[in-house]
Amino acid sequence: MTDQLRLMAVHAHPDDESSKGAATMAKYVSEGVDVLVVTCTGGERGSILNPKLQGDKYVEEHIHEVRKKEMDEAREILGVKQEWLGFVDSGLPEGDPLPPLPEGCFALEDVDHAAGELVRKIRAFRPQVITTYDENGGYPHPDHIMTHKISMVAFEGAADTEKYPEAEYGPAYQPQKLYYNQGFNRPRTEALHQAMLDRGLESPYGDWLKRWEEFGMKQRTLTTHVPCADFYEIRDKALIAHATQIDPDGGWFKVPMDIQREVWPTEEYELAKSLVDTSLPEDDLFAGVRDNA
Repeated sequence: MTDQLRLMAVHAHPDDESSKGAATMAKYVSEGVDVLVVTCTGGERGSILNPKLQGDKYVEEHIHEVRKKEMDEAREILGVKQEWLGFVDSGLPEGDPLPPLPEGCFALEDVDHAAGELVRKIRAFRPQVITTYDENGGYPHPDHIMTHKISMVAFEGAADTEKYPEAEYGPAYQPQKLYYNQGFNRPRTEALHQAMLDRGLESPYGDWLKRWEEFGMKQRTLTTHVPCADFYEIRDKALIAHATQIDPDGGWFKVPMDIQREVWPTEEYELAKSLVDTSLPEDDLFAGVRDNA
């Protein structure tokens, strides 16, 4: 294991791994990198977003089992390993004022306790690189924000034997780099939007760009652009496997594949922590790590 590169992607719900960094993971799998997805919750409270499955009684009554099967299929398509952290989906609160979060949900867990469960995974898998969400969760879902919190604690905590004793959590280990997924960035969205308009096609991104303006969303620092266009089709197949969440005829798939590959052939990340020397911008999550592997 000491010679193999290992990547851990920490996500909130089943389907997040296929919508955020999936082509990157498939690329690294093809190169022999060991990739593990850690899914924090079972997605039990996620709405059925695919209109073709809305009203399906079996799906509604067995959503946990259905989403687990979807995750199994997506995992096989991507070629990654996947493990559950075991927490319960918090749901996305809606209304004004927002209702309280449900008792026992992931977002209400003690951060250090939940991070400890992730520490177990890190110490067992020993990834050099971890990907997760930024402090806003990518978007402000309480489970995404909690995923950020525990990832930051666990990155340091995996090497802290006082806080997380080896007898209980396994032998100490220090990951070398941590990244925030930033695939839904404004430069990419604007480039694909303009490319569609230039070709006389209807863009699915007009409303997205309006919301960016309305909410005054902060522009993130994109430090790392991973070339992975050859794996976009695998990404889309994995995403479609999450049938309760994704309509194969929906906006996710409106930009033709040849335009995507030509206009924006990379997935983006923000380097948040690094214990190795690297030069920015990067085109590899393992920049600075490969020399030590």
